[in-house]
Amino acid sequence: MNRVLKVVLLSGLAATVASCGTVRNILPFGLGKTDQPQATASEGQRISVLEFEQQLAPSAALSGRDFFIPGPQAATAWTQPGGNAENAVEHVIGGVDFTVAWRRDIGAGSSRTRQVMAPVVADNGRVFVLDGEATVSALDAGSGAVAWTANLKPDEREFRRSMFSLGLGGGSTGGGFGGGVAVGGGKIFVSSGYRTMTALDQATGAVIWSTPVDVPIHGAPTVSGSRVFVVDVENQIQAFDTTTGQQVWSYRGIPEPARLMRASSPAVTGDTVIAPFSSGEVVALRASTGQAVWQQVLSRASRTSALSEIRDIAGRPVISRGAVYAVSHSGVLSALDIRSGQPKWTLPIAGVNAPLPVGDVVYIVSKTGELTVINRESGQIYWTRDLNEGRVRREGGVLGFWDRTVRPIWSGPLMASNRLVLTNSDGELVAFDPKTGAQTASIRLGGPVFIAPAAYNGALYVLTDKGDLVSIR
Repeated sequence: MNRVLKVVLLSGLAATVASCGTVRNILPFGLGKTDQPQATASEGQRISVLEFEQQLAPSAALSGRDFFIPGPQAATAWTQPGGNAENAVEHVIGGVDFTVAWRRDIGAGSSRTRQVMAPVVADNGRVFVLDGEATVSALDAGSGAVAWTANLKPDEREFRRSMFSLGLGGGSTGGGFGGGVAVGGGKIFVSSGYRTMTALDQATGAVIWSTPVDVPIHGAPTVSGSRVFVVDVENQIQAFDTTTGQQVWSYRGIPEPARLMRASSPAVTGDTVIAPFSSGEVVALRASTGQAVWQQVLSRASRTSALSEIRDIAGRPVISRGAVYAVSHSGVLSALDIRSGQPKWTLPIAGVNAPLPVGDVVYIVSKTGELTVINRESGQIYWTRDLNEGRVRREGGVLGFWDRTVRPIWSGPLMASNRLVLTNSDGELVAFDPKTGAQTASIRLGGPVFIAPAAYNGALYVLTDKGDLVSIR
């Protein structure tokens, strides 16, 4: 019986791979041979199908021209996922020596049912992080010593009861991942995949208020004035009163079930909130009332990639010098006038990270790992650099077959102490020259990283996918 099974398997393998010229030639006993002439690919220029429609090229007008980058400033607070409410931090002092000062295990890392997704925030001498199971930790920024922890994962029975009270038919605490933290007015605001918005006392971690919501929240909140804003998984932005936790208003975008695991946060300036949605929508609303002011859709269909149908704006929108910078997964990077929403310029770049406007330029990392430097005013390109050059590898497979190409996934960048700093899924913190793109330094972090670094009081902070917080001095 075993002999028969082996013959059947071998025959099936030969029939399956007979169309592959390379395999056909190495099979023994003439298996897979055919008398029919075989087509052979001719030599010539090979074009990437994935990048076929993204015709990015440096501008001849900018060739050899320098650009201005302001000097680094002290980061005395990093209260929001993007540093501040506008998500716009140009150049900070951080990680000058580029060495690891300390690392701490902050709780549950990512697994099959949970994800570490929350950016690091810091204020008043402490760093605040959220692990993969809704535990918030406050650590001393200098030493990494834990000041307090607060576990916000609900009891299974209480969670089911609260879901029934909302008319949602119960549910389970399993898979309630995501969310994030923000700091404001002496409180830590925590959004959660367990369908809650919570405010904790910044000094002690005690719960001040907790408000149930209808659907999970995977993105971190943004706090500004007396409001805290968050976008849920059904493309609804909600505003809560920071004192009472009461929902003040909500606005629902176009429903879009296809979304990425990464999640974005709103940007706020004055009375304007910029909300990013997985439908590719960027909507400006009044922070006080939730009234829509303008709307743009960053979407571009592609003939070569079905993934372009995922229009998610997973990177945080950035408000800087009267413009909103936002990029979608489907391949649109735009600079929008904050008053009217009209595009100043648009480029065919697909990304999942926040753009970084600094001085005269805007830095952006595409989903394929290309770092591009763009003139802020004209949208013309200075240069591009493939960050994965020398890092692409092949993994998996059996006997050399069915393996896959692995490209690191990049998060960032952050401009710190005259370096462009990024993390990647290979577990590196890498520094690049901001004028040339040349790599200047790197640190092994001990695990994959999918969250951009934060800066505070001269240090950089990186949260790995394993749940380790690393301080770089």
